[in-house]
Amino acid sequence: MNRNILIVLIIAILTYSSNCFSMDVDLTDPEIKEIGNRIFKNECAEKIAMLTSWNKGEDFASLGIGHFIWYPENKEGPFKESFVELISHMKKKGAELPLFIRNMVDLNCPWATREEFMGNIDSNEMKELRAFLFRTMDIQALFIIHRLDSSLTLILENTTCELREKVKNNYYAVAAFPDGLYVLADYINFKGRGILPSERYKGKGWGLKQVLEEMDEEKVKIDPIKEFAVTAERILIRRVENSPVKRGEKRWLKGWKNRINTYTNTSVGNTK
Repeated sequence: MNRNILIVLIIAILTYSSNCFSMDVDLTDPEIKEIGNRIFKNECAEKIAMLTSWNKGEDFASLGIGHFIWYPENKEGPFKESFVELISHMKKKGAELPLFIRNMVDLNCPWATREEFMGNIDSNEMKELRAFLFRTMDIQALFIIHRLDSSLTLILENTTCELREKVKNNYYAVAAFPDGLYVLADYINFKGRGILPSERYKGKGWGLKQVLEEMDEEKVKIDPIKEFAVTAERILIRRVENSPVKRGEKRWLKGWKNRINTYTNTSVGNTK
């Protein structure tokens, strides 16, 4: 290989490696529990019954404190499936899975439609699933935090060169505040990383990537949490405006705004 080409390749690898960031999370068990409780309140209104949900107009179940997505067999939607990842995380943590999940050959949602899901809402399997999800709330919270911790590198890899520094700086500006870890963890669980092409309406995404890209850098210097919340709300309004009419997403906007409002009135955790 030509020596000059080799030097260029080495520089490119070193440059890429320098962009692989991980947030050094410093959380106590009570802080993890508090984050989990807040997300449980945001997603489920602190109701055990809502740990097993399937929203009207959607093709998937929403389970656990983070309403993790679980698709039935042969169903593929625009949103990333997260419940199967959670189950893998649970296994690593030694959690005792519900018997019907342990006996599954695959990990597809066993209820094919919302109607079938709701018809089995009081079945033994569903009761066992809710009990499992309630007693493992802390593990689910840790799963959400770990997913956040691995996300910045993925976001940067899917961000244009000219915006990478801004995205990184905005991420750490939010993370540096006591409220920041809850804000970042909740939003990425709420609306995803924002890196999948399928998670777009009219070419515009709504994930953590888009919020970090569109935050005003001068306002970040004054109050990064407030600027994150303001930007997130603006992006979610845009999502609703760009969404297909048949999805009726306007009905969710008030709840989304209420959730964003919790970001400016929290006190959870910190980062080193």
